[in-house]
Amino acid sequence: MKSIIYSCPYVPAEWIAAHGLQPSRIVPDAANSAAVLVRREGVCPYVRAFVGEAVMCKQAGAVVVTTVCDQMRRAFDVLVRQSKLPAFLMNVPSMWQTVASQRLYMDELKRLGRFLVRLGGRSSSPNDLAKVMLEYDTARASVRAARGSWSSRRYSEAITEFGRTGKCVITETRVESDLHTAGTPLAILGGPLLGQDFELFDMVDASGGLVVLDATETGERGICAPFDRRTVREQPLIELTSAYFGGIQDPSRRPNSGLYHWLRHKLSDRAVRGIILRRYVWCDMWHAEAQRLKEWVGLPVLDIDSTGHYQTEKERWANRIPAFLEMLQ
Repeated sequence: MKSIIYSCPYVPAEWIAAHGLQPSRIVPDAANSAAVLVRREGVCPYVRAFVGEAVMCKQAGAVVVTTVCDQMRRAFDVLVRQSKLPAFLMNVPSMWQTVASQRLYMDELKRLGRFLVRLGGRSSSPNDLAKVMLEYDTARASVRAARGSWSSRRYSEAITEFGRTGKCVITETRVESDLHTAGTPLAILGGPLLGQDFELFDMVDASGGLVVLDATETGERGICAPFDRRTVREQPLIELTSAYFGGIQDPSRRPNSGLYHWLRHKLSDRAVRGIILRRYVWCDMWHAEAQRLKEWVGLPVLDIDSTGHYQTEKERWANRIPAFLEMLQ
């Protein structure tokens, strides 16, 4: 079975699985960033890597892109022109508090469903969807329950692996070398991470810190809300919409106050003492939030930007992260 690849958290894996296809939320590798896009100026490193990954992925049957990010929206145009891989552009409304926006999101899911059927998938019945949703919700609960039992990097990698496969892969016996529980509690906030970015967790550990909240798009912030199991059985599509469209907080939302309410609860609950804002240089959305975050959060914020030049950036991170943690101690 070929997989349907995507990166945006607003694409429900359950909806793809209920149509008999394999959802796979990928974390691209920066090494693939030059595969299709020759020009680098002004192009987000994540978008370059995602396009390269999509083109090179032999197991992919199609790619789904959303309108949440303008650069990713342009990536869809590139994929249509330069790749034979079937591509689907899913419109995700920025406004989220109105009934009309929720209906538009559900209509987009139905349109995605017709696309999946044309690819060879099956039509999804409410019973099919409800069954898949309950299976995913159980596995997702196991992932959430593993937090604190593993190193911060291992836990964040488990979240991304769940997005890729739909399975909780963090059930094996833990060894002491995997666990790091001491250090100044930090949060990492920002958009999606590339494969190389997980070295940030190791750098924090080595500098005397501990990431207790991965609030990146590929981390905890990109996980949908738990399902109401009664509503799943009665109105699965409505509950899917509520958990994804209504439950995932992002700076693209209008208003995006939900992101700050979510952050306030998480930062307080985990006694976070500082935040690392990890953003791409050409990401206007997170760049715009940087100053507001510093004014609102009441905690020290280390603003780390990335152009995708990892060797140079690792050297900068190796200096700035220890200095930030020394300041907190």
